[in-house]
Amino acid sequence: MSLFKEVTQRIEPQPVIEGAGVLLRRSIAPHASNPHDPFLLFDHFAFNDPAEGPIRGFPTHPHRGIETVTYMLEGSVRHRDSLGNTGSIGSGDVQWMTSGRGILHEEMPRRSPQGSIDGFQLWVNLPSRLKMSQPRYQEVVARNIPTVADSGVCIRVVAGEANGVTGPVTGIAARPLYLDVTLDPKAGWVRAVPSGDTTLAYVFEGAGRFSGQEISAVHMVRFGDGEKIQVQAGPEGVRFMLIAGSPFREPIVPYGPFVMNTREEIQQALIDLRNGTFVQE
Repeated sequence: MSLFKEVTQRIEPQPVIEGAGVLLRRSIAPHASNPHDPFLLFDHFAFNDPAEGPIRGFPTHPHRGIETVTYMLEGSVRHRDSLGNTGSIGSGDVQWMTSGRGILHEEMPRRSPQGSIDGFQLWVNLPSRLKMSQPRYQEVVARNIPTVADSGVCIRVVAGEANGVTGPVTGIAARPLYLDVTLDPKAGWVRAVPSGDTTLAYVFEGAGRFSGQEISAVHMVRFGDGEKIQVQAGPEGVRFMLIAGSPFREPIVPYGPFVMNTREEIQQALIDLRNGTFVQE
């Protein structure tokens, strides 16, 4: 096994339409083969063209068996759910929602004063023992997400650890690393990531060499096994999300907003939804 994780896959995001007609860039999507275990989906949403007209959002919809992570770069998302939670996720904020046994919620994006909105949604799987757990939120405003900077590298630590600083999102079964990393022009960075962890990087600004391969915005890369990743920024610098976590190695059955372990569990989710027993206090 090589010390450094090599790039094994380069993914070009594909345009998809979700919700009430929202255009997204999708890098990964739920699939029964579960190739990025424990990560199920990664979407990049941006509304920066006035020709797109009014922003459409994501009206009330259910989730069961997963965690949804919304991280905003610009603009905001108003949200509310069946448990009585309501609020706004603004620039630099994160919402880590554990849907557990079931929640109904809606998300409505709003432009920034400059007229733009930009952000990501990540889905993280739950192990079978937690799929029917009590739903919960970890909502963290920008000022409470720590930033560490050293030698041309600036890191916002959402989950996991960087330079001895631990992010505010904790208690997640996948033991995730979720970092917003910016490298100045020509800066270099080496980061240890446990061998065996699924490791992804989503490059959304600039370009750089990732384990020796030139990757430019906007692309996602998947790394193979190893103990470290190595990044060298290009002449304009590079910014990316680093995503890593421990796979559960369990079979999954994805069906729209549900990801369970068996077809019978999916059928039960649909029955609960029809019977009004999907959400429990």
